[in-house]
Amino acid sequence: MSNGRAITSSVEPDIRSTSIVKDFLALIKIGIVNSNLITTFTGLFLAFQFSSKSFIHNLDLMLYALLGSGLIIAGSAALNNLIDRDIDPVMTRTKTRPTVTGRFKAPYVLTLALAFIVIGEVMLFAASPAAGLWGLAGVFSYVVLYSMWSKRKYVSNTIVGSISGAIPPLIGWAAVEPTLGMGAWALFLIMFVWQPPHFYALAMRRTEEYRAAGIPMLPVVKGFKRTKVSILAWVLLLFPLPFLLADLGVGFIVLGTVLNIGWLYLAVKGFKAKEDLKWATSMFIYSLNYMTILFVAMIIFSIFI
Repeated sequence: MSNGRAITSSVEPDIRSTSIVKDFLALIKIGIVNSNLITTFTGLFLAFQFSSKSFIHNLDLMLYALLGSGLIIAGSAALNNLIDRDIDPVMTRTKTRPTVTGRFKAPYVLTLALAFIVIGEVMLFAASPAAGLWGLAGVFSYVVLYSMWSKRKYVSNTIVGSISGAIPPLIGWAAVEPTLGMGAWALFLIMFVWQPPHFYALAMRRTEEYRAAGIPMLPVVKGFKRTKVSILAWVLLLFPLPFLLADLGVGFIVLGTVLNIGWLYLAVKGFKAKEDLKWATSMFIYSLNYMTILFVAMIIFSIFI
């Protein structure tokens, strides 16, 4: 018969293990990793469909591309956490990151991040040299151009950061077709244009936190009205982009246009919104659903072309 002390001692290691896993997933920003892998896979799958290459006979390419992309994204995210550990404590959504609490020490984070990036790049180069080079471009644009250079200096930091967020589908496509093509660049443009209205809505919800951290996000520097105008402009830029993927059929173009009309409707409503933060939340949620539906639809429609 066990006593209370024995039960407690057996439970504590499980709690510690759970905490470590949770901290690790926060360190690599698992949500960002997962969402970017969706776009990487979409680029990979569409390249197979458009090139008429066998998906089943090239599973090694898929493995190298997805694992490699996941590792370099996770490594870059860890470096971002390391770089931002001085400003993260003042923001509610980042103050519990393991780089802030000290549960993961800086030398460990740096070693882990670099190891992930190196191993990931080896896998991407194994898929194709082009995939490896695009992977390096993604790491450089996120870690150097965004995290180290523009994030704390310029109100255009969101646009600069959108470059790295638009590269994963190019990596996936390049693993199959290194020369890329119109379809690959269409995916890049869709992801690039989608990000500013997505992150501006998030920034509106976190304006005071960004202000306290000294991050010149658009709502902090220019105010909510100017941010709404920018959101509207970026949403309008999305309208012609589904037509660049006309090979997916009329059904995809219709779906993309309907999604754009829905987002435009919400964007226009923002100018009469009485509760800006509530409106920003609805815009943020719509943007997440928009990206998920659109990219899943690309895969489905590509099967029937």
